[in-house]
Amino acid sequence: MSANKKTIVVGMSTCNVAAGADEVLKIIQNRVNAGLDVNLSITGCLGMCYCEPQVKVLDEDGREHLYIKVDAGRMEKILTDHVEGGEPQVKWTLDFAEAIGKQRRIVLANCGKIDPEKLDDYLARDGYKALGKVLKDNQPEAVIQEVQDSGLRGRGGGGFSTGLKWRFAFNNKADKKYVVCNADEGDPGAFMDRTTLESDPHAVLEGMAIGAFATGADEAYVYCRAEYPLAIKRLNRAIAQAEEKGYLGKNIFGTGFNFEVHVKEGAGAFVCGEETALLASIEGRRGMPTIRPPFPAESGLFGKPTTINNVETWANVPWIVRHGAQAFAAYGTEKSKGTKVFALAGKIKHGGLVEVPMGITLDEIIHDVGGGTGTNRQVKAVQMGGPSGGCVPRELFHTRIDYDEVTRTGAIMGSGGMVVMDETTCMVDVARYFLDFTQLESCGKCTFCRIGTTRMLEILTRICDGKGVPEDIDILEDLAEQIKTTSLCGLGQTAPNPVLTTLRYFRNEYEEHIFDKKCRAGKCRNLCTFEINDKCVGCTLCARNCPMDCITGKSKEQHFIQQDKCIRCGVCRDVCKFDAVTVK
Repeated sequence: MSANKKTIVVGMSTCNVAAGADEVLKIIQNRVNAGLDVNLSITGCLGMCYCEPQVKVLDEDGREHLYIKVDAGRMEKILTDHVEGGEPQVKWTLDFAEAIGKQRRIVLANCGKIDPEKLDDYLARDGYKALGKVLKDNQPEAVIQEVQDSGLRGRGGGGFSTGLKWRFAFNNKADKKYVVCNADEGDPGAFMDRTTLESDPHAVLEGMAIGAFATGADEAYVYCRAEYPLAIKRLNRAIAQAEEKGYLGKNIFGTGFNFEVHVKEGAGAFVCGEETALLASIEGRRGMPTIRPPFPAESGLFGKPTTINNVETWANVPWIVRHGAQAFAAYGTEKSKGTKVFALAGKIKHGGLVEVPMGITLDEIIHDVGGGTGTNRQVKAVQMGGPSGGCVPRELFHTRIDYDEVTRTGAIMGSGGMVVMDETTCMVDVARYFLDFTQLESCGKCTFCRIGTTRMLEILTRICDGKGVPEDIDILEDLAEQIKTTSLCGLGQTAPNPVLTTLRYFRNEYEEHIFDKKCRAGKCRNLCTFEINDKCVGCTLCARNCPMDCITGKSKEQHFIQQDKCIRCGVCRDVCKFDAVTVK
């Protein structure tokens, strides 16, 4: 790229494209084709999904302007006034450093900063230097010790020591070994792996290559869900580029180290996120968990020692090698080191990806980093760990991001999904939603997981329908315990967590559903009605948004809901700016 002219960089991750980045890019390309003299490139996701599409304009002197929420009209104005006229449109820009605040970026350091489809961009930010270092030093055990000393724990949910896992694989001698990247990200509300693979695929590949060298492997698989087509496309492109330049393949850096990477597309089964089911799927068998031991480090893919880590874990490795174990361990708590990437979703103002140091509190993440709710209502709870996690109430937001502290709440760290809920969320309905997901995704191998989750879902559905009975709570708790203790894999062992945590912290809502036939949040339609109170100013916003046209009233006068036509969707309450809609 020429340094004597402006550069325009368009965010082209899946989330940017969903927000309209395709149209924005076409507008720029059309102007370039018409003679606009600029450098034009793309990048991945900055993590700030709440203000996409994003476009960066770099002036000739290097000054960077990050434009947010760019639509066709704004882009035309930016091109005319800033790119051609030299007058930045500051009102549409955001200070990135100020926006990320308390974040500390290791895994996301390159995301939104480089073109993920260009190897040279990755190399310009010290890419593959860590691999070159470990191959030059030729001390596999020293690499394992460095990773172990860093305190890096598996970011896929289990939190097991990464270095220790590598050591197990290293100590198991065999004629063939594998490393595997688990990119089968299936949790509702989680998109950490997708963003990393779309925005910085080489970091994951370099981490895998270092792990392969350390454990004695020479072949790898990235198991990525087929629902991530852009991630798969960029991953395959990165592999091809790295092979062409000698960073993957045969005799890497002339050291005799060989490393071949394959991409395996998952068929959409959530249970294949469990490592033994994942290995079975790669081998062409039905993805069902198997009994451990033996663990994969002893007998994994095709019966050979295999090291499995998730996307985020592998992406941490090059940084640790470059900067040292102590630099990584400087972040975090005594038992939980480094940083953690979270996907903020739900009723959060600044939704997207954040990477924070371990030890930060839930309150800091949700309010200081995430900006609180986008509904101007109070946060009620946060669901952590996906469908296998649990709901942490507002009064426990002092909890630090630490594997042990989070587990004590009844939730789990998981892969990093955080679904934020406000006062309009029914906790019984939340438990029902996640039970519905895990029940559908159970492979069916274990009787209690297969049938127990079905019975629990039936009870929760009955309670939400207003047909619950007092003994339902005891039955739910008994079934939950049986499922947790008799299931073979992590799916069944953790499936009851959303029910158990909502019973633990929000039992009063279950009791209201059962005894009072009431849903305070207004989500269970058989258990609530909506009424407009005298705070109504007659703005007509509720009437204009009602899908059933069942709200009547004149402008600047109190409105009324026709109960016989109301479907209790809650739209009127959601759009009202005067707190004039009451749930009865």
